[in-house]
Amino acid sequence: MKADRLLIDCHVATMTEGGAPYGAITDAAVAITDGRIAWVGPRADLPPIDAVRTDRLEGRWVTPGLIDCHTHLVFGGDRSGEFEQRLGGATYEQIARAGGGIVSSVKTTRAASEDELFASAMSRLAGLKATGVTTVEIKSGYGLDRDTELKMLRVARRIGREGGVRVRTTYLGLHAVPPEYREDRAAYVDLAIDDILLAAHSQGLVDAVDAYCEPIAFSTQEVSRLFDKARDLGLPVKLHADQLSNGGGAALAAHHRALSADHIEHATEGGVAAMAAAGVVAVLLPGAYLMLRETQAPPVDLLRRHAVRMAVATDCNPGTSPLASMTAALNLACVQFRLTPEEALVGATREAARALGMVQQAGTVETGKAADLSVWDVSGPAELCYWLGKPLLNRRYLEGYPA
Repeated sequence: MKADRLLIDCHVATMTEGGAPYGAITDAAVAITDGRIAWVGPRADLPPIDAVRTDRLEGRWVTPGLIDCHTHLVFGGDRSGEFEQRLGGATYEQIARAGGGIVSSVKTTRAASEDELFASAMSRLAGLKATGVTTVEIKSGYGLDRDTELKMLRVARRIGREGGVRVRTTYLGLHAVPPEYREDRAAYVDLAIDDILLAAHSQGLVDAVDAYCEPIAFSTQEVSRLFDKARDLGLPVKLHADQLSNGGGAALAAHHRALSADHIEHATEGGVAAMAAAGVVAVLLPGAYLMLRETQAPPVDLLRRHAVRMAVATDCNPGTSPLASMTAALNLACVQFRLTPEEALVGATREAARALGMVQQAGTVETGKAADLSVWDVSGPAELCYWLGKPLLNRRYLEGYPA
């Protein structure tokens, strides 16, 4: 058997289902050919392999490359002033209704050039890569006009070409009503659905479609219109659901068979049951929960009871989750939401891949899947959720090459 690269003297947390915790294989080997995993298993069972290169990992742990399945990585400026306001007692809703929040990022994002947006996004991406991320989802939604939404999506595609990560792009046109449409939101909804989405799709800039369903954002009827159009275009959907209130978002995501419903702090048992029946992944976002000082956590016990799959992501954004560390997100998911370390790590690998529609290509260390791997200086996988701020990554591989 020929291989481009052979990893030995390592332990592998394959994150596959149905076996040992973490899908762990101790004293393992991984063979890589043409950017794919050609063989993985105990080193004692390794067949004869003619490898172009052999990497001895000195007893380190290997996991699938981590997947950040919910980010707003591309934006202009920052909202540290709003951070100060919230610490002074203002709520997220109050800031948004006063013209802050998402709309304040729209102004700075519209004013920034593509190169400026790329450079600032790359600085944040550095934090994700340093914590083992090999795939990142990037949303639009801070443009809210045709030119800027397309600009953001072009930058996201460029990051996928030049940033050393895989990128999945998501069109988030229904994120907020821009100031110029404040008196005619119906016209903006028409624009977002019938103009901007079609342009993004025709230019090959969008992999999925998202919306923000809340009383301060968009209604279930408006979101349904967007999702119906996405379906007509053959695009999968996902939803910011039930973050600040029970607006029926979880059930709406289930009705449209969304890839995921994200946040879901206020989802009811009925909504969770609907998600389970439709196979919708629950994406938990502990960074936003922390920064907004929320007190109602996602209904993790209900998710477990109904066997809803759970993913974990940073929600990296300028206003409510300035979090650019995937291992910090794992720690926060365990501490705040009481996930087990295995649940959290599954949520940043296998289930994050499922939340992006990529579970057949990534998220586990299995024969035939992409050789996107992270190598860690830890004594066991649980350490990835235990440390907060300690550098743990030794190296990353993207399609079998150091990245």
